[in-house]
Amino acid sequence: MKNSRSTQGDIAAQLWFTAPLQVEVREVVLPPPGPGQLRVRTRLSAVSAGTEMLVYRGQIPEDMALDASLAALQGAAAFPLQYGYACVGEVQAVGEGVDAAWLGRRVFSFAPHASQFLARASDVIAIPDAVSFDAAVFLANMETAVNLLQDGNPALGERVVVIGQGVVGLLLDSLLARCPLHSLLAVEALPGRRARALQLGVHAACDPLDAAAVQSLRAQLQDGDAVAGADLIFEVSGAPEALNLALDLSGYCSRVVIGSWYGSKSASLALGGAAHRNRLRISTSQVSTLAPELSGRWTKARRFALCWEMLARTQPESLITHRVPLHDAAALYQRLHESPADVLQAVLVHD
Repeated sequence: MKNSRSTQGDIAAQLWFTAPLQVEVREVVLPPPGPGQLRVRTRLSAVSAGTEMLVYRGQIPEDMALDASLAALQGAAAFPLQYGYACVGEVQAVGEGVDAAWLGRRVFSFAPHASQFLARASDVIAIPDAVSFDAAVFLANMETAVNLLQDGNPALGERVVVIGQGVVGLLLDSLLARCPLHSLLAVEALPGRRARALQLGVHAACDPLDAAAVQSLRAQLQDGDAVAGADLIFEVSGAPEALNLALDLSGYCSRVVIGSWYGSKSASLALGGAAHRNRLRISTSQVSTLAPELSGRWTKARRFALCWEMLARTQPESLITHRVPLHDAAALYQRLHESPADVLQAVLVHD
């Protein structure tokens, strides 16, 4: 470990998105940590199969910031660029004004993929002792799942549907399964992911491409009288066309919470007929902010504390299906582009 006031630069391997469907690893010399900064040696970084693949495919509007709320992602989405927002590692050096107690601490950072990086001490989050690196790398996605649940505000005895069983959808399942719902139903085209949803406490999982299965799902949302449809639907599939299924499964005054970010993709929505008459409440959920109705009592720090607790309880490590060295990242992204069904959660390993 370097001393607390490192004066030498270090070589860092950084992942760069250079053009649509192209990535490369570049080696750069990091300067010593400046005042208020620390240097983190990365162990793992999680690859997002949602937003990150929009970056890889060039499907993010170039005039839009990658993430206006994160210091490391302030730039516009124009190639070449760095991306990623789930790194875990250890503090190896600190700059002037940073408490030396940070040295050796395990931390999470919303930083792009790199073997080492500099960050302000205020931009890293200490990982609790009870949480492993493998679980900690899910912090960003768990925060998204917690935010979705808070925005949806499921009530006692409600019928809830989660469309999309990627990592966020499965983490959301694991939280909703702890709520006293009437029913928790999942929608997912991939059978392996439907099986995982059932393991996490979902009551039934439906293939949206199977007309008979969708009809059965509608029947489960019928409460034995004239009241039909889900009370609350979360759309986290990343596919804009899934919104029409959400509308189809809705009932009177149902709540549809859109957690997906579609980038530059769009879809035609069937907002006539029953969807119009049903007075649907359609809202978007974005993790960079807190819901206004919660902001008087909740802070980001309080939400992160809850996320760490949920990670310790749900133990999401089993969702990691691929561990890939950083220098093999190009093959991983190509696989995610061509055969996404083969990968649930991939992590880049920084040795």
